[in-house]
Amino acid sequence: MAKLFSPITFKDMTLQNRIVMSPMCMYSSINEDGKLTPFHMTHYISRAAGKVGLIILEATAVQTAGRISAQDLGIWNDEHTDGLSDLVTQLHAYGSKAGIQLAHAGRKAQDEEVIYAPSSLAFNDSYKQPSELDKSGINEVIEAFRKAAKRSKDANFDMVEIHAAHGYLINQFLSPLSNKRTDEYGGNRENRFRLLKEIVEATKKEFTGPIFVRISADEYHEDGNKEDDFIFYARQLKELGIDLIDCSTGGVVPARINPYPGYQIKHCETIKHQANIPTGAVGLITSGIQAEEIIQNNRADLIFIGRSLLKNPYWAKEAADELGYPLEAPKQYERGWK
Repeated sequence: MAKLFSPITFKDMTLQNRIVMSPMCMYSSINEDGKLTPFHMTHYISRAAGKVGLIILEATAVQTAGRISAQDLGIWNDEHTDGLSDLVTQLHAYGSKAGIQLAHAGRKAQDEEVIYAPSSLAFNDSYKQPSELDKSGINEVIEAFRKAAKRSKDANFDMVEIHAAHGYLINQFLSPLSNKRTDEYGGNRENRFRLLKEIVEATKKEFTGPIFVRISADEYHEDGNKEDDFIFYARQLKELGIDLIDCSTGGVVPARINPYPGYQIKHCETIKHQANIPTGAVGLITSGIQAEEIIQNNRADLIFIGRSLLKNPYWAKEAADELGYPLEAPKQYERGWK
């Protein structure tokens, strides 16, 4: 049996296979109210019909000031819950589990009059200069994540992912490149980790299911976090009860990145074994054979598929054919899947 198509359990969530739809921003909340549109329903449900084990919704803003764009999905008020719940019900109908990525853009918010960050440093010359978050603002962010976790539970999501990667707010606090604070949230890595720690603790108060954290495990800058720092963060997250580290890279400062097939997997593998915590591999994983190698060689526990699922909602079927695995089709599609 292909291990890519073997089940795996995190707390009370059992996935039918190891394939995850990676969170990818769609910028399609066209009324700028953070609500789902018909596009979102089609986009996510088609991947569930395609037998993806876990579908994680795109970065979903916990505050209006935390949106990357005005078209971001939102979970900052109770009005968002009903639509999200309807989508979860549809994903479950096809056998997929449903997750949501909770996010705050920080200094990478582009459509807000005032933006916030750990320090008053713009991402680059084309971005606004952010205001430094004071302690009151930090507490408001933590509370926003707590409320978002509660709404995620109310919407029946199976898991949540905290977005601490790609140069967004939590990543900005973690990195010495963007965090120049001198209080308890800046300086050494223990202090830089404090915001993520407090967000995890607040999330766990409301959400008892599996919690993943996405990190950028390479900052592509000599003065950024190093491998030892990421292993430290991963160990701390394990102690906090986090179920999996989703290992991406980059985004905290402008950098030239040379992507190639599986270019982030070495970080994923190192964190998995050095921190003794399950990991998810992401980044130019395009074939079933490549994904199977990663799982079989114990380099990661889940395979996060992004662009390949944008190209082909039935990527799981394509991977199964490569591996000679008889993936069961939705009843309506049996004639075409044989």
